[in-house]
Amino acid sequence: MKIKKLLALGMAALTLVAFSAGCGKTDTTKQELPKKVVIGLDDTFAPMGFRNDKGELVGFDIDMAKEAAKRAGMEVEFKPIDWDSKEAELKSKHIDILWNGLTILEERKDKILFSDPYMADHQMIVVRADSPISNFDDLKGKIVGTQQASTADFYFQKPENKQKVKEVKFYGDFVNAFVDLELGRVDALIVDEIMAGYTLTQKQGFKMVDSGLPKDNVGVGFRIEDTALRDKINTVLAEMKKDGTADKIATKWFGNANLISK
Repeated sequence: MKIKKLLALGMAALTLVAFSAGCGKTDTTKQELPKKVVIGLDDTFAPMGFRNDKGELVGFDIDMAKEAAKRAGMEVEFKPIDWDSKEAELKSKHIDILWNGLTILEERKDKILFSDPYMADHQMIVVRADSPISNFDDLKGKIVGTQQASTADFYFQKPENKQKVKEVKFYGDFVNAFVDLELGRVDALIVDEIMAGYTLTQKQGFKMVDSGLPKDNVGVGFRIEDTALRDKINTVLAEMKKDGTADKIATKWFGNANLISK
């Protein structure tokens, strides 16, 4: 009888351990997709997401996100945020998605779950039209500006890269950065090609120079645990590429579809 009781107690203990272990795991196959998603963005980042003359949010990523949400059967809301605090906004659930020319970086993958790449980008140098700067080496001894928490910010966080210039000034957005460039407070800006190209069609007195830095992949950002939502958006993005919708939206905003990842 004692042996039977000990065996019964042992089996009960094993069952309790197995149950406890199972409770600590998230079954991603049972995640429910939300009926509404809130997308966080920098609303000064033209042409990805910005305000037009009427104050309306427009842009390439706005159109992409609206179409993706429609196909996924979700309502979508856009929420301007401080781009420097994007990871905190995501984690605190003030927003559900980051969709605003977000570069896929290894340094971000511990805080952000990325979609598959949907477009390519490249960091460019923007200078005044009369500047002699023609490549990255010419930035030696110069004051360079860029946006906080941007791809270029991560680049200059490495001491060996920061030493290549005299000083790096960081801005909350590129609107103020371009003002300082025009006034001569900085000698050059490191800007995403997609934004630099668009801005130079709207502003006079600047030129764009190849930085020689590697090309970037752009993706959509989610909370680490939201794998089902990420997978759904991946499926929808693949459909939009295949049926030509992504190309049409790119042509509308960039004049061509060259930046869309195939």
